[in-house]
Amino acid sequence: MVLLLTMCAGMFLVQLDVTVVNVALPTIGHELGAGVATLQEVVDGYAVVLAALLLAGGALGDVLGHRRIVVTGFATFGLASAGCALAPSGPVLVGFRALQGLGAALLLPGTLAVITSAYPARREQARALGVWAGVSALALAGGPVLGGALVAAAGWRILFWLNVPLVALAIAGSLRLLEPGGGIRRRIDFAGAASAAVTLAALVFAVIEGSIVAGVVAVAAGAVFVAVERRAADPMLPRELLRSRQFVGANLVAGAMNFVGLGMILVLTLYLQGVLGYPPLAAAVRLLPGFLPLSLLAPVTGRLVGRFGPRPPMIAGLVLGTLALLTLLRAQTGYALVLPAWLGLGIGMGLLTAAVVAAAVAHVPPGRAGVASGVNNTARQAFGALGVAVFGHYGTSVAGLHTAGILGAAVWAAAVAITGCAVR
Repeated sequence: MVLLLTMCAGMFLVQLDVTVVNVALPTIGHELGAGVATLQEVVDGYAVVLAALLLAGGALGDVLGHRRIVVTGFATFGLASAGCALAPSGPVLVGFRALQGLGAALLLPGTLAVITSAYPARREQARALGVWAGVSALALAGGPVLGGALVAAAGWRILFWLNVPLVALAIAGSLRLLEPGGGIRRRIDFAGAASAAVTLAALVFAVIEGSIVAGVVAVAAGAVFVAVERRAADPMLPRELLRSRQFVGANLVAGAMNFVGLGMILVLTLYLQGVLGYPPLAAAVRLLPGFLPLSLLAPVTGRLVGRFGPRPPMIAGLVLGTLALLTLLRAQTGYALVLPAWLGLGIGMGLLTAAVVAAAVAHVPPGRAGVASGVNNTARQAFGALGVAVFGHYGTSVAGLHTAGILGAAVWAAAVAITGCAVR
């Protein structure tokens, strides 16, 4: 249990730093004299580097040993957090945020790979993944509220100083609990890792910034990655994973989950603040009814997956979320319009999150746990960024909210079909 909680601490820090900074951006801009473009880079620098290097981070863990990579990730994340807290200017803060993304990309797939290796039996693994998913949801939920409270009490730098002692404890726990030693003996696919990183970075940047040039770079780098992997004797992304219908299907559903989930969080935040006029902290508090079941149900879902397999909770969560999103089509306004939809979506994601991760990593060879975890996290990060970009246009009016509900319901309905066909 201590090992599980230590690995969950890594997940918590990574997810928390995705959302906790957003509420502090106006204060950061005022104190550092940073413009809107620099503030966007404070968020995007972390997100782009994290998404770009997740796959490479997982593959490195498989080859070099997850203990070594997890500890390196924790250390990098902690040092970068201290640098963020001490940053004297906007550009320096952006640079340390990118370094935080590097540490997170090393850390995140390794924590999931360690958990799947430590709990090989299906029931125990599913329960552990439920706890892991619950901690992830708790960080996502707590980020805006915690960030708002801390900034109001002690300023924005405390958001980064908070990471430093937590990272020190996590490093000590990892060194004590994880077995030393290397991974599977094989060559590191540097060409595959580099081309994958460029592809993912360009793709996420294109989505966030709407850059056509970045989109072209992503397509070209993706073609290079495919060519490199076909010729590689020991490719970073093994062909047996891509031939697995369940692995591919589960990761598509994971992407659909974050596409709609993160997109709708942004839509509801914009609606509560821009249309209903709530201040940021008050809006974050009104989102708690959806975040709480997402956090609380994940461990319960882990137990359900251990007993019944991942498909029943996945289908139940997707169907419930689809029906909840359709309630946004009601002809009314105000908080009463969004509350039932957000509550149902939170319950649906609570049933879905642990199950979809369990489905993605099930039956993966032990020597590929890291890269499998990297693929799953990459799918969620990349599709989540795409969802934020697409859904961001719909939160400024009631009509836009209706459109977002239809789009989200359609995507999750398609995910139901994928689950039925691909997941055992």
